[in-house]
Amino acid sequence: MTNIAIVNHQAHRDLQVKAKASPAFDARHFVTVIVAEFPLLAVQCPILLSKDAETGAFVCGAVLGFDQGENLFLTPEGWQGYRPLNLQRGPFYTVGDDLAIDLDDARVGRDAGEPLFAANGEMTPYLKSIIAAMQELRPGLERTKRFIDTLMTLKLVEPVDISLRFDDGTQRELTDLYTIDREALRALPDAAVLDLFRRGYMQLIYLMIASLKHIPLMAERRNRRLTAGLSSAPAWG
Repeated sequence: MTNIAIVNHQAHRDLQVKAKASPAFDARHFVTVIVAEFPLLAVQCPILLSKDAETGAFVCGAVLGFDQGENLFLTPEGWQGYRPLNLQRGPFYTVGDDLAIDLDDARVGRDAGEPLFAANGEMTPYLKSIIAAMQELRPGLERTKRFIDTLMTLKLVEPVDISLRFDDGTQRELTDLYTIDREALRALPDAAVLDLFRRGYMQLIYLMIASLKHIPLMAERRNRRLTAGLSSAPAWG
């Protein structure tokens, strides 16, 4: 259940949000992202495609771990690296042109966290950062959809199965994930390649391809956690 309310300084002048990354809300192995985030994500984790469980439509996502609830970037010291916008935004939504908040979200309260408004009623830097994130997300979702539609039209998407073995003897098979078909990319006519370049899509494609190098690096990170005896989904507060 949600209790969505439009944010305003009169009703929410004392409201606070626990904005820091935590296992309760950030322990996710895959999170949807927008194309504007690709340059920040490609240096730390794989960017792959998956199908939305409800709609069946393709989405772009960052792979953060190999098990349900495993986030290898989440540590007791906080988040390591870039935190995707869909996690940064926390309990906030957009309703039309307005910013809204889920008042029933466990991160929302009046006794701890980041305040939304200063004593004089002005927005705090935290709330301004949320507004900026939402302003990037909304048009970003449409641009990302156009990018995916283009990939599908040009038949540049292929499934990828990832098989991993870890130091504790366990194995993981990651399925239902998709990446760029490099053979199909090389076979594109020059006109299609030029169009991709001019639309900024070629850079995004190469970022997705380059990001695959992080799969073995993340496996090494998981092995280090296993060696240290750390849980893959820590329960720290």
